[in-house]
Amino acid sequence: MTVTSPTGATGPDDQPDATVYELHTRRTPGTTEHHGSEIEPKVFEGEIVSAEDSAALDQRLASQRAIAATKAVVRVVRTGATHERTRSAGRAVVRTAGYAVAGSRIRRAERRARRKHLDLEQAITTLRVNGKNADDFRVLRELEDTLERRRSGAAERARVRRIEILRWSGGVVVVLASGHVLLLGYAAVQAVVGAGSLTDRWHDVTGFWSTVVDVSPAGSYWPAWAAAGALAWAARVIPVGRERGTLPMWAVDADAVPTDGRSIIPDESAVLTALRHLSGLPTLKEAFKKGWGSSIAPTWVMPPHRDGKGWRMQLVLPLGVPVEEIVKRKSVFAHNLVRLPVEVWPSEPKGQPGVLDLWVADQGALSGPVEAWPLLEGDGPADYFTGIPVGINIRGEVVVAQLFQKNYVAAGEMGSGKSSMYITLVSGAILDPLVEVDVFVLAENADYDPMKPRLRTLRTGADDDTVKACLDTLNALYADLDVRGKALKEHGARAVSRKLAEKDVRLRPRVIVIDECQALFMHKECGEEAADVVAKLVFAARKYAVTILFATPEASTASLPRKVTAVTSCKACFAIGDQQSNDAVLGTGSYKAGISAVSLEAATSEGPGDVGTAMVRGIMAKPGLLRSFYLTSDEVAEVTDRAMHLRAGHVPPATSGDEEESSEVDFLLDLVRVLGDEQKIRTAVALRALIDLNTGHYGDWTSKTFAAALREAQVPIRKSDGDSLVRADDVTEAITLREIEQSAEDDAGEA
Repeated sequence: MTVTSPTGATGPDDQPDATVYELHTRRTPGTTEHHGSEIEPKVFEGEIVSAEDSAALDQRLASQRAIAATKAVVRVVRTGATHERTRSAGRAVVRTAGYAVAGSRIRRAERRARRKHLDLEQAITTLRVNGKNADDFRVLRELEDTLERRRSGAAERARVRRIEILRWSGGVVVVLASGHVLLLGYAAVQAVVGAGSLTDRWHDVTGFWSTVVDVSPAGSYWPAWAAAGALAWAARVIPVGRERGTLPMWAVDADAVPTDGRSIIPDESAVLTALRHLSGLPTLKEAFKKGWGSSIAPTWVMPPHRDGKGWRMQLVLPLGVPVEEIVKRKSVFAHNLVRLPVEVWPSEPKGQPGVLDLWVADQGALSGPVEAWPLLEGDGPADYFTGIPVGINIRGEVVVAQLFQKNYVAAGEMGSGKSSMYITLVSGAILDPLVEVDVFVLAENADYDPMKPRLRTLRTGADDDTVKACLDTLNALYADLDVRGKALKEHGARAVSRKLAEKDVRLRPRVIVIDECQALFMHKECGEEAADVVAKLVFAARKYAVTILFATPEASTASLPRKVTAVTSCKACFAIGDQQSNDAVLGTGSYKAGISAVSLEAATSEGPGDVGTAMVRGIMAKPGLLRSFYLTSDEVAEVTDRAMHLRAGHVPPATSGDEEESSEVDFLLDLVRVLGDEQKIRTAVALRALIDLNTGHYGDWTSKTFAAALREAQVPIRKSDGDSLVRADDVTEAITLREIEQSAEDDAGEA
């Protein structure tokens, strides 16, 4: 059917409500349009439908438009969600919100701690439980008095603050009220004389207060006040949360959570989940069933926070769950926290029984190379009396090991890094020109060979001669303590200091290294005597500047006698096999207290393991992991050259007694004194002995100076097994030739 209409389409007469849908429009053939003339009617082709069909068609078209719009929105959202920049921005927003929440909790906890003086209360509780002597109870009374003063002071300050607020607020009210009364009184006078209107002034007053209310936080500008407050709050808490807080689980990056739901960030939820999945602890499981960790909030003495290259926290464990049981399950506990066993360290702090002190390293933080040894840079000396940088702790801080008044024991499997640690200590010791170092390696290796020119003694090998030479040195050193004691008495001092060591050659520091010491202590003839003299030497040599370092791969009472470890102050346990060996080095009960090196692994053909990492006691303020520095052979050789230069240029005045030094020096006779009963002596040893004998004359001599003096004196330098030697026979022959020449000259002069 064709319908014509000048303006549009309408239905037929019998269906006035029907709608005609324009399907096609065409012009009638032979018609045209002209400007200013009547528009020719258009011809529409369509289909007449009923009202019901029309409504259904409208609904179908609307659904199609809605579906198309939804698909467009989905495409936009999907594009944004999969775009890396959009995802990064979303993660940043979530992470920032997490930092804000964490920072808010930390600041709230700090305010609560300050308000309730929790630090003093904890210290008082600890002293009440563990106080044993008069000093402890005196400190307890002082802390209680301090707590009372703080509480009373806080109450007084709060009372004064309230009074001040009332005073100032009352003053403001009085001033405003007085001002309004004066203003309205003046307006009333103006109204009486016809110069003004009291109603206008009243409207001005009400308008002023309306404006004040409007701009206040309760007025129409409250969104601006709220936004400013939120920004100020965020600026205060976000930096705190980023530095010290823990992101909640919902704020953690999805990539950081394994498929089983374990979080690599050890926050409260992750730690509780790790504890929940420890087997063999029925009391702990019962506590979780009763709601501990969910409806019953655990007591966090120290919430999880960043601590060096890891996280630290303290949690009060439920009744019947000792910390020792958690330590026994350290491997499973570390697995639940997505860590290696060496990266998780549970312990029970002193004075806090029942508290789990947990430190969890960042993944991989305890692997990889350690930074360069600090003393490699520069050309200056080290100081035996202030200590030597030996490694870094788990927080990445440099640890300085003391040599003065200290002795060392190191044990661990072969390839765990014992010698590397001692080489670092000895390298620092030889950089002090005052220090004399003797090294006995009771096995065949060349670890200490690069520093041989600067060592007083270097003997290697497990033969009887080397063992006896080591024992003779220890006996001589123990006898020398009497000389050192008399020297201290002469100077009126109780212990050696650097000033005294520079002044008196008898008090120069001595460092003795006995590597593979099991060969000494387990020797059939010398073992028992060695254990006795070492125990007495270590016990008595503390103030005499004598330091002894023992190393052994076998941590047992046979290879490392109990009476030796008992008096040794610094202990390092590298990769070790079992609990008994661990406690033989670090002390009884160390393993149960979490001070354990059992989980450390020595270097193998498959990888470096935990080489250079040790659990130490006495080197740092608290027992903990130490990653020692590593020096290559070339670096040790460079340090040795530098040490020789420092040694040659160091000329302290020698006052070993009251005898005056002779103005004339006889080089050959001094060589005889140095040789003593020896038939031969290494040139490096001879030079050091000459320096000790007459520092004023030989103090600045080098190996080149010494060699030139020997050539001038006609004493040849012999070679044996790669060592440069001076023989007693050659010195005697040179003295004889000199005497013959002098006799001939004297005879010629008399003639």
